[in-house]
Amino acid sequence: MNLESLKMFCLVVDEGSISQAARLNYVSQPAVTRQIHQLENFYGTLLFDRTDGKMRVTEAGKLLYPFAKTIVRDFNRSKEVIKQAMGEYHANLHVGASLTIGEYLLPRLLGRYKKQHPEIKVSLTIKNTPGVIEDLANDVIDLALVEGIFEKNTEFIVRKFAEDELILVCSNDHEWKEEIEIGELANERMILREALSGTRIIVENMLRDHGILEKIENYMELGSTQAIKSAVEAGLGISILPRLTVARELEQGILREIRINGIHINRNLWLVQKNQRFYKNGVIHFLDFIKNK
Repeated sequence: MNLESLKMFCLVVDEGSISQAARLNYVSQPAVTRQIHQLENFYGTLLFDRTDGKMRVTEAGKLLYPFAKTIVRDFNRSKEVIKQAMGEYHANLHVGASLTIGEYLLPRLLGRYKKQHPEIKVSLTIKNTPGVIEDLANDVIDLALVEGIFEKNTEFIVRKFAEDELILVCSNDHEWKEEIEIGELANERMILREALSGTRIIVENMLRDHGILEKIENYMELGSTQAIKSAVEAGLGISILPRLTVARELEQGILREIRINGIHINRNLWLVQKNQRFYKNGVIHFLDFIKNK
Protein backbone atom coordinates (compact mmCIF):
# COMPACT_ATOMS: atom_id res chain seq x y z
CA MET A 1 0.00 0.00 0.00
CA ASN A 2 1.18 3.56 -0.66
CA LEU A 3 -0.21 7.05 -0.21
CA GLU A 4 -1.06 7.41 -3.90
CA SER A 5 -3.36 4.39 -3.67
CA LEU A 6 -5.21 5.97 -0.75
CA LYS A 7 -5.48 9.27 -2.62
CA MET A 8 -6.91 7.51 -5.67
CA PHE A 9 -9.32 5.47 -3.56
CA CYS A 10 -10.68 8.66 -1.98
CA LEU A 11 -11.01 10.34 -5.35
CA VAL A 12 -12.94 7.39 -6.82
CA VAL A 13 -15.32 7.42 -3.84
CA ASP A 14 -15.79 11.20 -4.06
CA GLU A 15 -16.38 11.21 -7.83
CA GLY A 16 -18.33 7.96 -8.01
CA SER A 17 -16.45 6.58 -11.00
CA ILE A 18 -13.01 5.42 -12.08
CA SER A 19 -13.23 7.32 -15.37
CA GLN A 20 -13.87 10.65 -13.65
CA ALA A 21 -11.08 10.02 -11.13
CA ALA A 22 -8.71 9.23 -13.99
CA ARG A 23 -9.69 12.38 -15.87
CA LEU A 24 -9.16 14.62 -12.83
CA ASN A 25 -5.79 13.02 -12.09
CA TYR A 26 -4.64 13.04 -15.75
CA VAL A 27 -3.98 9.28 -15.82
CA SER A 28 -5.53 6.35 -17.65
CA GLN A 29 -8.43 4.31 -16.27
CA PRO A 30 -6.26 1.14 -16.06
CA ALA A 31 -3.78 3.10 -13.91
CA VAL A 32 -6.58 3.97 -11.46
CA THR A 33 -7.82 0.38 -11.47
CA ARG A 34 -4.32 -0.87 -10.61
CA GLN A 35 -4.14 1.50 -7.65
CA ILE A 36 -7.49 0.24 -6.35
CA HIS A 37 -6.45 -3.42 -6.84
CA GLN A 38 -3.22 -2.79 -4.89
CA LEU A 39 -5.25 -1.38 -2.01
CA GLU A 40 -7.71 -4.29 -2.11
CA ASN A 41 -4.82 -6.78 -2.11
CA PHE A 42 -3.27 -5.02 0.88
CA TYR A 43 -6.49 -5.16 2.93
CA GLY A 44 -7.53 -8.55 1.59
CA THR A 45 -11.04 -7.47 0.67
CA LEU A 46 -13.00 -5.76 -2.08
CA LEU A 47 -13.49 -2.02 -1.62
CA PHE A 48 -15.91 -1.64 -4.53
CA ASP A 49 -18.76 -3.84 -5.76
CA ARG A 50 -18.64 -3.93 -9.56
CA THR A 51 -21.72 -6.08 -10.28
CA ASP A 52 -24.48 -5.14 -12.75
CA GLY A 53 -22.19 -2.71 -14.54
CA LYS A 54 -22.29 -0.29 -11.63
CA MET A 55 -19.63 0.48 -9.05
CA ARG A 56 -20.66 0.79 -5.42
CA VAL A 57 -18.52 1.21 -2.31
CA THR A 58 -18.58 -1.95 -0.19
CA GLU A 59 -19.01 -1.92 3.57
CA ALA A 60 -15.23 -2.38 3.91
CA GLY A 61 -14.71 0.59 1.59
CA LYS A 62 -17.06 2.72 3.66
CA LEU A 63 -15.09 1.84 6.79
CA LEU A 64 -11.77 2.66 5.12
CA TYR A 65 -12.85 5.95 3.56
CA PRO A 66 -12.71 8.28 6.65
CA PHE A 67 -9.34 6.83 7.68
CA ALA A 68 -7.95 7.26 4.17
CA LYS A 69 -9.18 10.86 4.01
CA THR A 70 -7.53 11.64 7.34
CA ILE A 71 -4.22 10.03 6.32
CA VAL A 72 -4.09 11.94 3.02
CA ARG A 73 -5.13 15.22 4.63
CA ASP A 74 -2.60 14.93 7.48
CA PHE A 75 0.20 14.05 5.05
CA ASN A 76 -0.55 17.13 2.94
CA ARG A 77 -0.64 19.30 6.05
CA SER A 78 2.66 17.86 7.27
CA LYS A 79 4.32 18.97 4.01
CA GLU A 80 2.85 22.46 4.39
CA VAL A 81 3.98 22.77 8.03
CA ILE A 82 7.55 21.70 7.23
CA LYS A 83 7.75 24.02 4.22
CA GLN A 84 6.47 26.89 6.33
CA ALA A 85 9.12 26.17 8.99
CA MET A 86 11.86 26.11 6.33
CA GLY A 87 10.65 29.31 4.70
CA GLU A 88 10.00 27.54 1.41
CA TYR A 89 6.22 27.66 1.50
CA HIS A 90 4.30 29.79 -0.98
CA ALA A 91 1.19 30.76 0.95
CA ASN A 92 -2.18 30.24 -0.68
CA LEU A 93 -5.79 30.44 0.37
CA HIS A 94 -8.75 28.64 -1.21
CA VAL A 95 -12.04 30.28 -0.19
CA GLY A 96 -15.51 28.98 -0.97
CA ALA A 97 -18.55 31.25 -0.76
CA SER A 98 -22.27 30.91 -1.24
CA LEU A 99 -23.68 32.86 -4.17
CA THR A 100 -24.75 36.10 -2.50
CA ILE A 101 -21.56 36.48 -0.46
CA GLY A 102 -19.33 35.43 -3.34
CA GLU A 103 -20.89 37.83 -5.84
CA TYR A 104 -21.62 40.91 -3.71
CA LEU A 105 -19.54 40.92 -0.53
CA LEU A 106 -16.41 38.82 -0.85
CA PRO A 107 -14.72 40.51 -3.85
CA ARG A 108 -14.40 43.73 -1.85
CA LEU A 109 -13.19 41.87 1.25
CA LEU A 110 -10.62 39.85 -0.70
CA GLY A 111 -9.37 43.02 -2.37
CA ARG A 112 -8.63 44.58 1.02
CA TYR A 113 -7.10 41.31 2.24
CA LYS A 114 -4.77 41.10 -0.76
CA LYS A 115 -3.53 44.64 -0.12
CA GLN A 116 -2.51 43.58 3.39
CA HIS A 117 -1.07 40.20 2.27
CA PRO A 118 0.09 40.49 -1.36
CA GLU A 119 2.29 37.41 -0.92
CA ILE A 120 -0.73 35.11 -0.49
CA LYS A 121 -2.30 33.61 -3.59
CA VAL A 122 -6.10 33.63 -3.23
CA SER A 123 -8.64 31.58 -5.20
CA LEU A 124 -12.42 31.80 -4.89
CA THR A 125 -15.11 29.19 -5.60
CA ILE A 126 -18.79 30.23 -5.66
CA LYS A 127 -21.59 27.67 -5.20
CA ASN A 128 -24.81 27.31 -3.23
CA THR A 129 -24.43 26.65 0.51
CA PRO A 130 -24.62 22.81 0.38
CA GLY A 131 -22.02 22.74 -2.39
CA VAL A 132 -19.62 25.01 -0.49
CA ILE A 133 -19.94 22.97 2.71
CA GLU A 134 -19.34 19.75 0.74
CA ASP A 135 -16.16 21.26 -0.73
CA LEU A 136 -14.98 22.18 2.75
CA ALA A 137 -15.68 18.67 4.05
CA ASN A 138 -13.69 17.21 1.14
CA ASP A 139 -10.75 19.65 1.65
CA VAL A 140 -11.29 21.28 -1.74
CA ILE A 141 -11.33 24.69 0.01
CA ASP A 142 -9.76 26.01 3.21
CA LEU A 143 -12.62 28.20 4.43
CA ALA A 144 -16.32 28.65 3.66
CA LEU A 145 -18.37 31.84 3.87
CA VAL A 146 -22.09 31.10 3.73
CA GLU A 147 -25.40 32.74 4.53
CA GLY A 148 -27.58 29.67 4.45
CA ILE A 149 -28.87 27.39 7.15
CA PHE A 150 -26.97 24.11 7.33
CA GLU A 151 -26.57 21.25 9.74
CA LYS A 152 -23.69 21.97 12.08
CA ASN A 153 -21.48 19.24 13.51
CA THR A 154 -18.22 18.79 15.40
CA GLU A 155 -16.27 18.55 12.13
CA PHE A 156 -16.67 22.31 11.64
CA ILE A 157 -15.99 25.49 13.59
CA VAL A 158 -18.72 28.01 12.77
CA ARG A 159 -18.56 31.69 13.65
CA LYS A 160 -20.56 34.75 12.68
CA PHE A 161 -18.55 37.26 10.63
CA ALA A 162 -21.24 39.73 9.48
CA GLU A 163 -24.96 40.45 9.35
CA ASP A 164 -27.33 41.25 6.51
CA GLU A 165 -31.01 42.16 6.20
CA LEU A 166 -33.56 40.73 3.78
CA ILE A 167 -35.90 43.38 2.39
CA LEU A 168 -38.98 43.46 0.17
CA VAL A 169 -38.42 45.16 -3.19
CA CYS A 170 -40.71 46.02 -6.09
CA SER A 171 -40.54 47.94 -9.35
CA ASN A 172 -40.49 51.72 -9.34
CA ASP A 173 -44.03 52.01 -10.69
CA HIS A 174 -45.66 49.49 -8.34
CA GLU A 175 -48.85 50.73 -6.66
CA TRP A 176 -47.57 49.97 -3.15
CA LYS A 177 -46.86 52.82 -0.74
CA GLU A 178 -43.92 52.75 1.69
CA GLU A 179 -45.36 50.04 3.97
CA ILE A 180 -47.71 47.07 3.59
CA GLU A 181 -49.25 44.37 5.73
CA ILE A 182 -47.75 40.92 5.27
CA GLY A 183 -51.05 39.50 4.01
CA GLU A 184 -50.77 41.66 0.88
CA LEU A 185 -47.93 39.45 -0.36
CA ALA A 186 -50.46 36.72 -1.17
CA ASN A 187 -51.88 38.89 -3.96
CA GLU A 188 -48.54 39.29 -5.74
CA ARG A 189 -46.31 37.11 -7.87
CA MET A 190 -43.35 36.22 -5.66
CA ILE A 191 -40.02 35.75 -7.43
CA LEU A 192 -37.80 33.27 -5.60
CA ARG A 193 -34.35 31.76 -5.86
CA GLU A 194 -33.82 28.03 -6.44
CA ALA A 195 -34.92 25.60 -3.70
CA LEU A 196 -31.46 25.07 -2.14
CA SER A 197 -30.68 28.78 -1.87
CA GLY A 198 -30.01 29.98 1.67
CA THR A 199 -31.97 33.16 0.96
CA ARG A 200 -35.02 31.23 -0.20
CA ILE A 201 -35.01 28.98 2.86
CA ILE A 202 -35.02 32.00 5.18
CA VAL A 203 -37.79 33.74 3.20
CA GLU A 204 -39.98 30.64 3.08
CA ASN A 205 -39.53 30.02 6.81
CA MET A 206 -40.67 33.59 7.55
CA LEU A 207 -43.69 33.32 5.24
CA ARG A 208 -44.59 29.92 6.73
CA ASP A 209 -44.37 31.26 10.29
CA HIS A 210 -46.88 33.99 9.40
CA GLY A 211 -49.26 31.67 7.54
CA ILE A 212 -48.61 33.26 4.15
CA LEU A 213 -46.53 30.70 2.30
CA GLU A 214 -49.42 28.35 1.50
CA LYS A 215 -51.49 31.31 0.25
CA ILE A 216 -48.95 32.33 -2.39
CA GLU A 217 -50.05 30.50 -5.54
CA ASN A 218 -48.41 32.72 -8.14
CA TYR A 219 -44.62 32.59 -8.04
CA MET A 220 -41.59 32.44 -10.32
CA GLU A 221 -38.30 30.65 -9.63
CA LEU A 222 -35.05 32.05 -11.05
CA GLY A 223 -31.50 30.77 -10.62
CA SER A 224 -29.65 34.01 -9.87
CA THR A 225 -30.13 37.19 -7.88
CA GLN A 226 -29.33 39.30 -10.94
CA ALA A 227 -32.12 37.61 -12.90
CA ILE A 228 -34.54 38.24 -10.05
CA LYS A 229 -33.60 41.94 -9.88
CA SER A 230 -34.15 42.30 -13.62
CA ALA A 231 -37.54 40.56 -13.40
CA VAL A 232 -38.67 42.79 -10.51
CA GLU A 233 -37.48 45.90 -12.37
CA ALA A 234 -39.55 44.80 -15.39
CA GLY A 235 -42.66 44.52 -13.20
CA LEU A 236 -42.92 40.73 -13.40
CA GLY A 237 -43.30 40.38 -9.65
CA ILE A 238 -41.87 41.26 -6.24
CA SER A 239 -39.11 39.64 -4.22
CA ILE A 240 -37.42 39.55 -0.82
CA LEU A 241 -33.67 39.91 -1.30
CA PRO A 242 -30.54 40.62 0.76
CA ARG A 243 -30.01 44.36 1.14
CA LEU A 244 -26.38 44.05 0.07
CA THR A 245 -27.49 42.69 -3.34
CA VAL A 246 -29.86 45.58 -4.14
CA ALA A 247 -28.01 48.52 -2.56
CA ARG A 248 -27.01 49.99 -5.94
CA GLU A 249 -30.49 49.57 -7.48
CA LEU A 250 -32.12 51.27 -4.48
CA GLU A 251 -29.64 54.15 -4.62
CA GLN A 252 -30.23 54.62 -8.36
CA GLY A 253 -34.02 54.41 -7.98
CA ILE A 254 -34.30 51.32 -10.17
CA LEU A 255 -36.04 49.35 -7.38
CA ARG A 256 -38.06 50.42 -4.35
CA GLU A 257 -37.84 49.06 -0.81
CA ILE A 258 -41.20 48.36 0.84
CA ARG A 259 -41.46 47.87 4.60
CA ILE A 260 -43.58 44.98 5.90
CA ASN A 261 -45.37 46.08 9.06
CA GLY A 262 -43.88 44.32 12.09
CA ILE A 263 -41.48 42.17 10.03
CA HIS A 264 -37.70 42.45 10.18
CA ILE A 265 -35.60 39.69 8.61
CA ASN A 266 -32.02 39.82 9.80
CA ARG A 267 -29.63 36.98 9.14
CA ASN A 268 -26.11 36.07 10.14
CA LEU A 269 -23.34 35.40 7.66
CA TRP A 270 -21.14 32.48 8.72
CA LEU A 271 -17.46 31.69 8.42
CA VAL A 272 -16.92 27.92 8.54
CA GLN A 273 -13.62 26.07 8.89
CA LYS A 274 -12.52 22.52 9.51
CA ASN A 275 -11.83 21.59 13.14
CA GLN A 276 -8.16 20.63 12.88
CA ARG A 277 -4.83 21.07 14.67
CA PHE A 278 -2.82 22.94 12.05
CA TYR A 279 -3.86 25.72 9.69
CA LYS A 280 -2.06 27.20 6.71
CA ASN A 281 -0.61 30.69 7.04
CA GLY A 282 -3.14 31.97 4.54
CA VAL A 283 -6.01 30.71 6.72
CA ILE A 284 -4.51 32.19 9.89
CA HIS A 285 -4.02 35.60 8.25
CA PHE A 286 -7.54 35.59 6.79
CA LEU A 287 -9.12 34.72 10.15
CA ASP A 288 -7.25 37.64 11.76
CA PHE A 289 -8.34 39.90 8.90
CA ILE A 290 -12.02 38.98 9.28
CA LYS A 291 -11.83 39.43 13.06
CA ASN A 292 -10.43 42.96 12.71
CA LYS A 293 -12.20 44.12 9.55
